[in-house]
Amino acid sequence: MSDSDSRTYVLVAGGGTAGHVLPGLAVARALVERGIPSDRIAFVGASRGLEARLVPEAGFRITLLPGRGIQRRLTMENVAAAWGLLRALARAVVLVRRERPRVVLAVGGFASLAAALAALLWRVPLVVAEQNARAGAANRLVARWASACAVAFGDTDLPRAVVTGNPVRAEILEVALDRDAARARADLGVPAGRTLVAVVAGSLGARSINRAVWGAVEEWAGREDLAVYHVVGDRDADDVPEAARLRSDRCGSDDPHDGLWYRAVRYEDHMERVLAAADVAVCRAGGTTVAELAVVGIPALLVPLPIATRDHQRANAAALVAAGAAELIDDDRISTAVVTSTIDRWLDEGSLPERARAARSLGRPGAADAVADLVVDRAR
Repeated sequence: MSDSDSRTYVLVAGGGTAGHVLPGLAVARALVERGIPSDRIAFVGASRGLEARLVPEAGFRITLLPGRGIQRRLTMENVAAAWGLLRALARAVVLVRRERPRVVLAVGGFASLAAALAALLWRVPLVVAEQNARAGAANRLVARWASACAVAFGDTDLPRAVVTGNPVRAEILEVALDRDAARARADLGVPAGRTLVAVVAGSLGARSINRAVWGAVEEWAGREDLAVYHVVGDRDADDVPEAARLRSDRCGSDDPHDGLWYRAVRYEDHMERVLAAADVAVCRAGGTTVAELAVVGIPALLVPLPIATRDHQRANAAALVAAGAAELIDDDRISTAVVTSTIDRWLDEGSLPERARAARSLGRPGAADAVADLVVDRAR
């Protein structure tokens, strides 16, 4: 790209959830490291999505489209959603014409569909990035016209697929390359010498996981060898049981005889710190989550989201489970007994180091660069 070229280099389209936004940001940063100015990288997302906050915080400009995704069942809300999609498409057509990007990278979600269709209209090369083992509806629709599809799993059902892995943020890669668990634990306030269980229920939360873990906090109340860092999520943050809330409120105590150390937070902006500190995780099996667990090397009890499109979270978890890095439990079977018995069994077996090595063997730390390669190769 010549210095005199003022066109937008790439328009990164999509979002809605961190699982879509964060890989897009990882690729954008990889492009910046190659010398592409950040002001020639633009994002387009949904006004309701996390990208509205995360993208500007990362230093990139973003255009937010109106509307929301269409649900997979017949509802009156879909009438408004369809109208919103038409409005978003009209906005995207104008945006792509104005930005004149050399390539569009669709990362999935509501906004990616509108931007990808606009790219097709203006004959802009399209690259699709799919984070999950089974592609979402938006990516499946537009992939037939894409120049290439970057996939995280070898059996993902998209045409012209190139297995790149799922891009993870630079902060996570830094943890993978130079993990300082002691410093991360000190930053989180976790007492030294304890096994840290990281519970991540997502930005909204997972009621089934939260309830099971709150029960585990009671079961483990007297444990002086354990610590639990619990990202509860927005939906359940105000419903933390009193006993757990009181324990969380006094978790700053350094008294080694104070029983279980437990901290509950609504949302975590620095997951890299949590992953650096964690010995084991309890979480969903989104594509980004699975990729980060593998890159850092964290054993996990995975609870797939039961309403995930095409049950993709179960498929995401399959490789970690097969390698012995994780165990899977259905959402309707997760319970306090399952959480406590699984973690206690792993500790009694002394299997956490072996499971961590199995997870790392599946990590793809070069995924963002691999997707950036496709973007650069297809840019015109």
